[in-house]
Amino acid sequence: MKNYLILIAVLLLGSCGRFSNKEQAAQRNERIVCLSKQYNEIIFALGAQSELVAVDLSSTYPPEIKKLITVGYHRALSAEGILSAKPTLVIHDNNVGPEQVMKQLSDLKIPMMVFKTKGEDVESTKKLISEMGDYFNKKKEADSLNAKLDTEMKSARDAAASLKDKPSVMIIHFGRANNVYLTMTKNSTSAKLIEWAGGEIPLSGERGMMQLSPESMAKADPDVILLTDFGYDQLGSLDKIKELPGVAGTKAAKANRIFRVEEHDMVYIGPRTGEIVLNLQKLIRNH
Repeated sequence: MKNYLILIAVLLLGSCGRFSNKEQAAQRNERIVCLSKQYNEIIFALGAQSELVAVDLSSTYPPEIKKLITVGYHRALSAEGILSAKPTLVIHDNNVGPEQVMKQLSDLKIPMMVFKTKGEDVESTKKLISEMGDYFNKKKEADSLNAKLDTEMKSARDAAASLKDKPSVMIIHFGRANNVYLTMTKNSTSAKLIEWAGGEIPLSGERGMMQLSPESMAKADPDVILLTDFGYDQLGSLDKIKELPGVAGTKAAKANRIFRVEEHDMVYIGPRTGEIVLNLQKLIRNH
């Protein structure tokens, strides 16, 4: 394996200089491994995916991305998995690991890049889309994505502003495991989406998600429960979900206000966020 890594490093050393400026980047013919679900969605939305050869396991949107090979979970990567894709560039958002793997790639002189802008809210995500549009020579497409995002977010916020009450919404991230629910807190991207849609998440916490017992779920008594795709599909039906400990007696279960959502829609801000918020409004308001 050591000889393989050395060979890869030697082959890539000669290509490192090609990333010295944006004009050269736009003309490149790269093999890109991208380790960020947010970046990957934007790359596809820009129509810049032709050079993408591999992604991390968390990158599941759009559906076409599943045709690409995966190199592991973005926080549990292996150098072997990444090198097997023969990358000329690895793009990531600094939310990657373990540290020793990233150091190994750096020691092998594998070119790596992080975009300067952190897309943590709508405005910064628009800046990220523009930055990526510039890098991939897709400025017109980036402007179009940002205009669409602005229009949809305005519609969602206008609709939310007219509401008199905010339904309490619980998001169960992975369904049930060992009789404990992994749920999203107010300190999460999901909470921003729900707030923009006109609802509120009742759970406070330092992290974006927390474990919740059935007793705590029952006590919270949400008006709406959103179950991400993995948990919903594993349980298979609304009736089975309504039977779960702590869920059965909630207002959400009694009113059949338990809905399936895609995990990748709820955990980062991207070009479809306005569309997602509008869809969430329909789920939490029209039942």
